[in-house]
Amino acid sequence: MSGENEFGRYLARLRREAGKSQRRLAEALCDISGRDTVTRHEVSRWERGGRVPTSWLPHLATVLSVPLDRLERVLANSAHETDLMPEPSPQLVLSDLLPQTDEWQANAAGRRIGKEAAEHLAARAHALRLADDVIPSHDLVTPAFRELRAAVRLYRETSHSEEIGKALLSAIGEFAQITGWIASDAGRHRQAEEIYRLGLSAARQAGDPGLVANLAGSLAYQHANTGREAEAINLARAAQQEAETAHPTVQALALDRVAWAATKTGDTQTAIRALGDAHEAIARSALSDPPDWAYWVSDDELGVMDARVYTELQRPLRAVPLLTKILSRYDAAHTRELALYLSWLAVALTDANEPEEAAKTASRMLDLAEDFPSERTADRGRVVLAKLEPYRQDVSEVRDLFDRHSAA
Repeated sequence: MSGENEFGRYLARLRREAGKSQRRLAEALCDISGRDTVTRHEVSRWERGGRVPTSWLPHLATVLSVPLDRLERVLANSAHETDLMPEPSPQLVLSDLLPQTDEWQANAAGRRIGKEAAEHLAARAHALRLADDVIPSHDLVTPAFRELRAAVRLYRETSHSEEIGKALLSAIGEFAQITGWIASDAGRHRQAEEIYRLGLSAARQAGDPGLVANLAGSLAYQHANTGREAEAINLARAAQQEAETAHPTVQALALDRVAWAATKTGDTQTAIRALGDAHEAIARSALSDPPDWAYWVSDDELGVMDARVYTELQRPLRAVPLLTKILSRYDAAHTRELALYLSWLAVALTDANEPEEAAKTASRMLDLAEDFPSERTADRGRVVLAKLEPYRQDVSEVRDLFDRHSAA
């Protein structure tokens, strides 16, 4: 980990504690220094480790109400290396991970591992999922690739029983799903697709239909959002079939992805029916707990998907109350999801002829998106601004929004 990244994380924490977005911190630095050379993008580079703000430390100390010597000490105690691990190419990822076959082969002569190693691998996969909730994908994608490669090596270079082998393959499938999700959020869609397919191969050999459904549904979701709607609906339906024998929560998630893919293809009837089926599924009792990777699937998350579908179908009177209620209690630590969900509320409010409220919601959404960079939030920001553009001249709140977020 580079020293600049260590300092950057500290700076980001101080900024959030001061209640400032990256853009507002940049504005404050410009005001106090009398210079206009700091932008939101420059602050982002400081926090990502791309640059060290040595000359700005006194101003940062003032704006963030922290002793200058503390900032200097954190920076001085950090290493000065900046050689982050390079991003692996898609070809390197696949050649490192899987031979030219769908058969996974362990090394019978390798060191013997047992249940403890498999449980440790599953725990690391879950830790990566939890990290994705609070760390931007651009910061997490390289560690995610590293974890996935390490998991595959563990399987291929060790010996183990058939039962342990299946547990390891399931963990590899989980790593592939969250790594693909992170890569997709970072805009690396081709890599994400290949990694999802890698995970599908592992999950199938593990005999884990619920995980197969999650991986296929994740890829369907990416297709639906990247102009491949026909592939998305076919894959989402296949995922739904895989989930038929899985936990009700897994079935609900698969149905939600059918609903979204159907919405993107314009099949309103299928979308609405799938939403209803998803709610019925998650309400069913089960003899066991859902898999750990489904921890985030809840009634509220299904409600958000309902509202997103209604927004896409231009039914704002159904979308706005749902989103308003759910977002009033949504975990603010999940910055990216909060920003994304606010974007649909902003669009729904615009469709409901409430541009003033839409502008307020959009402003909050864009502030959050600046703090938590993501290709998905960037895309949604553009959608929101395009939706509000017709009101730019006549509605002061909308005009102010564009003035404040002109770079967006």
